[in-house]
Amino acid sequence: MALVAGGKFLMGAEDEDSWLEDGEGPVREVTLSPFYIDIAAVSNQAFTNFVKDTGFTTEAERCGWSYVFKGLLPKSKQRKLMRQEQLVDAAPWWFAVDGACWKKPEGPGSNIFKRLDHPVTHVSWNDALAYCNWAGKRLPTEAEWECAARGGLESKRFPWGDHLTPGGKHYCNIFQGTFPDRDTGADGYTGTAPVQAYRRNGYGLYNMVGNVWEWCNDRYSPDWHRHHPLLDPTGPEKGDTRILKGGSYLCHESYCNRYRVAARYANTPDSTTAHAGFRCVVTARN
Repeated sequence: MALVAGGKFLMGAEDEDSWLEDGEGPVREVTLSPFYIDIAAVSNQAFTNFVKDTGFTTEAERCGWSYVFKGLLPKSKQRKLMRQEQLVDAAPWWFAVDGACWKKPEGPGSNIFKRLDHPVTHVSWNDALAYCNWAGKRLPTEAEWECAARGGLESKRFPWGDHLTPGGKHYCNIFQGTFPDRDTGADGYTGTAPVQAYRRNGYGLYNMVGNVWEWCNDRYSPDWHRHHPLLDPTGPEKGDTRILKGGSYLCHESYCNRYRVAARYANTPDSTTAHAGFRCVVTARN
């Protein structure tokens, strides 16, 4: 884990391409107490250790299916694997696949044996919370996550600055090509990348944007932060969805440029997909 000293930082964004309806803005000063954060997302290996120790069964395993990006499925199997009744009209590239779960990311016939250093996926907010409790940690607040992602830089779009590919180099794992039909993998990966791929940010953290969305503890609201004190904010007390931050390997400028540090997304705490994971934090004690 890495120590984030806390103090004041500027949270949010008001760029031309910000998703203001999501509540990214306005830019506001937030004050945080010190905390430690995992330098990388929880890996398949770490989650395997948790399951071996506890016998935990994830929500996707109990439900019997989870959402998988169709581009990761062999075309010959797509029609056979998908659950027709669970198709998402607004996002037809998501297939509900019987048997897909954290240890079988693309469903039957897939495994994580060669991806133990990749982030665990198909974990719900509830699953992530169970892992945190086992590890003696907790999920970050949205403010903690964003402060950590910024790595000490002020009001920058990405953990490394304002340009997505400085000098033509890729600093994160997102979708290149034509979404959703073809990912060229120009950044080195299609699908997930190892949790310690690419360069660290100023706080020594890997993959704070791209790769997988990361669950935060806060419930979602587009405007809670406009009306409440911003000293160690924890979000609203009520709400049906939880915040995710950072974007994923499926984010693309033509559809979802939420690989910026200020961007946010929400889903129900029992939802599982092939592009969401998490990392943990611990409050720093004096």
